[in-house]
Amino acid sequence: MNKTSKIWLIAALSILTGIVLFTVAISALGWDFNKLNNSVYETNTYDLSDKFTDISIDTKTADIVFLPSDSGECRVVCYEQVKMKHSAVVEGNTLSIKVIDTRKWYDYISFTFSSPEITVYLPRGSYDTLKVDTGTGSVDIPDGYNFEEVRFSSGTGNVRCNSSVSGLIHIKTSTGNVNISNISAGELNLSVSTGNVNVKSVACEGNIKAVVSTGKVQMTDITCKNLTSNGNTGKIILENVIASEKFSIKRDTGDVKFIGSDAAEIYVETDTGDITGTLLTEKVFIVQSDVGKIDVPKTITGGRCEISTDTGDIKIKID
Repeated sequence: MNKTSKIWLIAALSILTGIVLFTVAISALGWDFNKLNNSVYETNTYDLSDKFTDISIDTKTADIVFLPSDSGECRVVCYEQVKMKHSAVVEGNTLSIKVIDTRKWYDYISFTFSSPEITVYLPRGSYDTLKVDTGTGSVDIPDGYNFEEVRFSSGTGNVRCNSSVSGLIHIKTSTGNVNISNISAGELNLSVSTGNVNVKSVACEGNIKAVVSTGKVQMTDITCKNLTSNGNTGKIILENVIASEKFSIKRDTGDVKFIGSDAAEIYVETDTGDITGTLLTEKVFIVQSDVGKIDVPKTITGGRCEISTDTGDIKIKID
């Protein structure tokens, strides 16, 4: 037996031994996987009577949920690991919620089937800034609140926002999905890697920017000043999206589809993605495709519509 074969044999035996030992261990526990859970959880409640205008949350794995407060005062309920508790205090004008991680290195070698969660019972009304930074947790903001600025940063967690923001909404995730609906906003700046972006029924006074890698972007019933979107393989669908100034869209292999949407000027560029759909007003079309099919109206009035692709098809109609 040669050296390479010996190495593969040893590796296979090691894996097989691990499987056997795990099977024996879990069998001894009666196949109850919950008995492997060596992370202790508890519930802690913080009643906060001091007033505040800003909210700052910094956590690692906890999901964050906002709910209306019936009492008119703020209460924070944390379901959390004993060694990863959160503090919740009002400092100046800011409600500050922070994780206090006291784990040792060996605490990271653990099994857990529970999910930490922070529930903020927040009185309905207007607030200045909301800033949330979480690693794997999700964020859920219901309607009934108004903010001047919102900033979310999440790794794998999903973000849902149904509260209006007079200024900027800035959301950045890696694999998490972003859902925004039924709000007004000053400006949207959304960035995801493999997650999807879904924006619906939003009146945006300023610009909307959506940057994705492989995620899908779908926008429905939107008004804005300018819409900009860059991406790699993720497609973008715009349905009843109206920009008073410009659409600027760029994709590599992702498709671009318009459904009853329009802007004063439109610029679209893809490599292999198709550009199809319907616009609402006539345009002066400037289109180019190296090997794809081209089918656009022969209109000579209206705003500039510049579309280019390498191998994708271009098919546009005017409703």
